[in-house]
Amino acid sequence: MRYLLRRLGFYLVALWAALTLNFLIPRLMPGDPVGLFIAHLQGHVDPRAINALRLQFGITNDNLWVQYGHYLRDLVHGNMGLSISYYPSPVSQVISQSLPWTLVLVGTSAVISFMLGTFLGILAAWKRGSWLDRTLAPSLTFLSAIPYFWLALIALYLFGFEYKVFPLSGAYDLSLTPGFSGDFLLNAVQHALLPALTIVVSSVAGWMLGMRNAMLTSLAEDYVVMAEAKGLSDQRVMLVYAARNAILPNITGFAISLGFVVSGALLTEIVFSYPGLGFVLLQAVQNSDYPLMQAVFLVIAIAVLGANFFADILYVVLDPRTRQER
Repeated sequence: MRYLLRRLGFYLVALWAALTLNFLIPRLMPGDPVGLFIAHLQGHVDPRAINALRLQFGITNDNLWVQYGHYLRDLVHGNMGLSISYYPSPVSQVISQSLPWTLVLVGTSAVISFMLGTFLGILAAWKRGSWLDRTLAPSLTFLSAIPYFWLALIALYLFGFEYKVFPLSGAYDLSLTPGFSGDFLLNAVQHALLPALTIVVSSVAGWMLGMRNAMLTSLAEDYVVMAEAKGLSDQRVMLVYAARNAILPNITGFAISLGFVVSGALLTEIVFSYPGLGFVLLQAVQNSDYPLMQAVFLVIAIAVLGANFFADILYVVLDPRTRQER
């Protein structure tokens, strides 16, 4: 428990640092959101309208400490300002509309690729030297070596354009109303299958190779040899003794990958025109939408810290050494 409390304190300090940097960086950049918004209008704007826009975007002449206090207060109330790209929509509304699509698509794909890659790595190491071991590693490595956007474009051409098995773009048919109806959910799953498949195929090799190498090291340890000498079943030795210790490095990598799930697989959402957070971030960068970029980076930072804390909890469960008081 003391270990988790220390880690929680570290993450709270890191969160405060992320909040502070997120506040300072946009204010150190030249220009302001109103000037960028007016430049997009390409015409004369009444000075009174400019003042009204400055008030809407929360731009004041207060000193930095006062602005910092207002910034923290607004965050507590969920107020992240207005988006330039999607004006006059609030930033919180833009994120709340795009985040679920990213979590469902990229999050599910990340979990599937991690579980599948880890399981294949365990099998390949346990049956080292067999046809399974000799086949899996080179074939999956070859697929992962293909640039992702090429893999996505090939899959889109073959299964979307040529054979018309999957839709070409979007998250659902625009003729349907989003909701929890059976028709909409089935249509959304159909649109998500192809991008999810490309994510899994391109990332499963990394998890498999990492788990295989860690398993080979664990299989040479004395406690595994002792378990085999005691006559325990192969399944128990493989999963309880070898895999439980070998999976720890993979859990750290998985926690980091989960944290970055909220930023979306940017190339995925571009190639498949999927309305996730990664696509929103691209729009924000292209339009110099500082409020939206600021909010997206903050969500990413919170997700990364939360995922790493989740990994620390798993470490306590899987590794008894972390439960020892010091």
